[in-house]
Amino acid sequence: MILLSSSAMSDANAPAQPDMFEGWDRLDWRERRERRFQRWLSPPSVQFASDSARRGYGERVQLIIDAVMLRKPARVAVSPLMGFYVARYSGLTLKEAMHDYQKSAAALTKYYDDFLPDFQSMPASPAKVFDLLGLNFVNWPGHGLADQTPWQYVEAEYMRADEYDALIADPSDYFRRTFLPRIGAAFRPLAGLDSFASMMEASTLPFNILPFADPAVLAGVHRLAEAAQEALVYLMTTGAAGADAAGRLGIPALAGGMAKAPYDVLADTLRGTKGIVMDRFRQPEKILEAADRLVRPMLDWAVRQAAMADSPLVVFVLHKGSDSFMSDADFRTFYWPTLKAVIRGLIEEGIVPALFAEGRYNRRLEVIADEEIPAGSVMWMFDQTDMAAAKRALRGRACIAGNVPSSLLALGTPEAVEKYVTDLLDECATDGGFFLQSGAVVDDARPEALKAMIETGRNWRG
Repeated sequence: MILLSSSAMSDANAPAQPDMFEGWDRLDWRERRERRFQRWLSPPSVQFASDSARRGYGERVQLIIDAVMLRKPARVAVSPLMGFYVARYSGLTLKEAMHDYQKSAAALTKYYDDFLPDFQSMPASPAKVFDLLGLNFVNWPGHGLADQTPWQYVEAEYMRADEYDALIADPSDYFRRTFLPRIGAAFRPLAGLDSFASMMEASTLPFNILPFADPAVLAGVHRLAEAAQEALVYLMTTGAAGADAAGRLGIPALAGGMAKAPYDVLADTLRGTKGIVMDRFRQPEKILEAADRLVRPMLDWAVRQAAMADSPLVVFVLHKGSDSFMSDADFRTFYWPTLKAVIRGLIEEGIVPALFAEGRYNRRLEVIADEEIPAGSVMWMFDQTDMAAAKRALRGRACIAGNVPSSLLALGTPEAVEKYVTDLLDECATDGGFFLQSGAVVDDARPEALKAMIETGRNWRG
């Protein structure tokens, strides 16, 4: 998940705050967003070590607020999308970064101290939790991969082609009783449990709960509890690095949660690339119905995350919608309508969707400049998209972010990075509505190149 940072570790002794959701139903989306922005600017969860840290925190948050609202900020915000480079910079193997939370947290702190990005980065994922869950749909360093290889998704048809109706009928029940048992050993005992929707009569409850007495179910529940305890240790340990970055250095967390395009749930998580391509020809109506059915669960999940976080940004990592994965006609038919429904639902809740468009979106720009999405309400984070074209298409409609190539940060000179960043800012940032990021997650970099990116962006005043 994108880092929720210190807001997820709220200090119980923090001063009482007015209820952000008081009178929520009477507010329009702009008023709701303003309340979320104010909480981000004055976060109840952060204990600032100094006035300068408090000031710096507020100034950094304001840079993003201004960019989202298509204003020209005091300067351009700069924050590379950090991956395993944080670990490598501290001399850790990737296996160490995923297994040793203390070392991972210390590596984050060293990165923040040495580079002073404007926003925090996510910590390495917890391999011990993956181990306890018995996951088989990912490999990670030390588990199917060498110690220095980034973790990878193992794509397969985890949902069969004939199971769309079960997913559509009850997504939650399908995930609990079918999908999760297929991708994690700890979830397998859940397959035999009754649907919770059947537990509605006092006289039948003693029979409904009988499967919980099964030794296999008891063992599975114990294993899930053990994994949850391990996840809590991970969150508390790495979250302390986020709390320190916010309180001591004034570096906020960028995102308050994450979400997925409904089509990507089908194409990435459930059916896989081959399966979804075949379905587009053989049963397109099932894709449309299932994607539509997933809109509400996705909205509910994202809203719950944002309610617990300081930041109102919810990040989408968009995979199967890029130019290379489908035609423009298929994007308009299968991908965009339900993604747009989630976007609009989040905007209505005062949340800012931040959409990371992996690959190229050159042929999508006309579509995503949709006039039914209010101007100044979303952020588009681009990877390999033509940024000049993106600026032309989205000027006056949406903030854009990107797109310093990770290859340039890994192999380029500081001078080459400075030129790329300056040209990018001259093209895209002169009238505001821009946020400087790397085009993709950075797993390797030259420190001097990374510093050149951050310093050039911070000092630019076009």
